[in-house]
Amino acid sequence: MSNQRKDDFLVAVALTEFSVHYETVDPELSERAWQLAADRLVDYDVTPKSVVNELEIGSP
Repeated sequence: MSNQRKDDFLVAVALTEFSVHYETVDPELSERAWQLAADRLVDYDVTPKSVVNELEIGSP
């Protein structure tokens, strides 16, 4: 996996995490973070599950 692809996936995961944790604090900002994460994934035509697999998150 290229460094740029990996970086984009990591940013998407971080934005998603941010979105989830701040949903009740600032719904508008949370929605924007979610949309930015989704946009990065669409650029690569991948699903969130694919990102987890490609980044080997949770792999032993």
